[in-house]
Amino acid sequence: MQPTADAKHVAPATRQVPRPSHHFRQFDVMGAHVDGEATRFTVWAPNARSVCVAGSFNDWHGEPLQRIEDGSGLWHGRVEGARAGDFYKYRIQGAHGHWMDKADPYAFRCEHPPGTASQIWELDHAWGDREWMARRGERQAHTQPMSTYEVHLGSWQREEDGRMLNYRDIAVRLASHCRTMGFTHVELMPVAEHPFYGSWGYQTTGYFAPTSRYGTPQDLMVLVDTLHQHGIGVILDWVGSHFPSDPHALAQFDGTALYEHADPRLGFHPQWNSLIFNYGRYEVRDFLISNALFWLEKYHFDGLRVDAVASMLYLDFAREPGQWLPNQYGGNQNLEAVRFLQDLNSAVYAQFPDVHMIAEESTAWAGVSRPVHHGGLGFGMKWNMGWMNDTLRYVERPHFYRRWHGDDIRFSSVYAFNENFVLPLSHDEVVYGKGSLLCKQAGDEWQRFAGLRALYGYMWAHPGKKLLFMGGEFGQYQEWHHERTLDWHLWARPLHAGVARWVADLNAAYRRVPALHVNDFEHEGFQWLPVDAHEPQTVLAFVRRGAPGDALAVALVNMTPEPRHALRLGLPHAGTWHELLNSDAPFYGGSGMGNLGRVHADDAPLGGMPASATLTLPPLAALVLVDRPVDATIPGGEPHART
Repeated sequence: MQPTADAKHVAPATRQVPRPSHHFRQFDVMGAHVDGEATRFTVWAPNARSVCVAGSFNDWHGEPLQRIEDGSGLWHGRVEGARAGDFYKYRIQGAHGHWMDKADPYAFRCEHPPGTASQIWELDHAWGDREWMARRGERQAHTQPMSTYEVHLGSWQREEDGRMLNYRDIAVRLASHCRTMGFTHVELMPVAEHPFYGSWGYQTTGYFAPTSRYGTPQDLMVLVDTLHQHGIGVILDWVGSHFPSDPHALAQFDGTALYEHADPRLGFHPQWNSLIFNYGRYEVRDFLISNALFWLEKYHFDGLRVDAVASMLYLDFAREPGQWLPNQYGGNQNLEAVRFLQDLNSAVYAQFPDVHMIAEESTAWAGVSRPVHHGGLGFGMKWNMGWMNDTLRYVERPHFYRRWHGDDIRFSSVYAFNENFVLPLSHDEVVYGKGSLLCKQAGDEWQRFAGLRALYGYMWAHPGKKLLFMGGEFGQYQEWHHERTLDWHLWARPLHAGVARWVADLNAAYRRVPALHVNDFEHEGFQWLPVDAHEPQTVLAFVRRGAPGDALAVALVNMTPEPRHALRLGLPHAGTWHELLNSDAPFYGGSGMGNLGRVHADDAPLGGMPASATLTLPPLAALVLVDRPVDATIPGGEPHART
């Protein structure tokens, strides 16, 4: 948008700024935009008495902005001499006469923490990901494989002296690692600017600015661009649920509760000591929806994982009786937040139908990943937190007791297709004393590694897309901490290297065998199989089906350290079944038990199946059988699977 005034320093109050053609593209108008030898500033502060812009271009002396007299609450001005790279803040006299310096909510770049100034910046970049963007809709269809590597940029890798890497430095390393491991996507924990590094980015202050800890906005664009050019999608963690109360940011922005609710029973989050957005204000909804579209458009992200959706949906989330206000019907549902989420997803999919909108939602709210016109929230997918909690609780039990807790590991199949689920083993499960995924396993060292491989085999064969937090791919010993890098030296140890090989081959098989991904969200893609065993509760067996004509895939998982010899398994048909994957192979650190690459099924019915086979199921192991040979490589030449 171009200003209509050309007066020196500041546009007169009698001139009005053209409004954006679409209220969800506020980043085109709001904030700081370079205009020749000057910069246009626009900020929303409806209750302010006065607004100035102070910066490095005027020795931090306030240059007054003019209120736009149209009832919008906007202040605007064109400041000569303010150029790209200059720092600035809004100096606001609030509704009660108090002066305060505020960062620009729409700034494209922020000062490196602990600095809190905004920075005038332009978002030019010559993108090289045309091929990826042209085929993104095909690659990201729900029938395609999606195996996501979750990453915290500040602790994935660092310099030898502990210094953080630049986005550009991370780009090539991360792309190479994901190609080697076979992940289809990377999910970045929040990169929007945040003052407290220990919040991992979930306490956002600069909603339109990538954190300067790792470089410039263009450096982040290079990271996304590089991953795209290597065929890897990029999902961004996005926080629209709450924000910190830091005085330089959104809190009490014009001296009043502007972005947040004034009533702490609605506007304060007791669990996170943060403020909750007021979704009842259309200006706040437009701010957040504009922000979501901004990251997708300007940075080419392939989707957003929306954090803490449950805290948005429920008025009594993390509150005791008397600490919350019911809705107009007396219920605990936040109807304004529901409307916001529906508007958010509708707006995103209208403009970017080929991206993913993923909800991190931990309750049984119905229809999270169902269309808005069917009464749903409109997300494309939802994290399956129930599967994660039940599964991890199960694998932490001593092997002997697992026979009495089979429901924990099987219950997910009851609701697996109620939503479009992502199976997450995320950062939240390996911090704050919870231990790493490896250390959660029961038994001695060999059993823990075998159990971890079995867990991954079960996860990759289970219906749903996959997400694994960094370090899990090689069996990190220590739980994650944001102040240190991963223990990459563990790759030199055989058992850790074996886990990495297993994850790479699981990813390859997941991508290569349609039955393992085509029907991730459909009932017809999954069926339990009967087993004739002494303890059937600890043996998981199921078939995965793809489209008609696709090879069938059968998964078996032994959740105890006792090998199952002469195990009888019911199968959909007789004939030869090929042992595509076996986590007990020596190549992965296993004991070497197996079925010499194949199993023969006879026309001997078992448990409703027309055929059955007798086989060996190794200790704490996962097998994948297919009913026809599968090529040893997947498209692109990556290694596929080993038996």
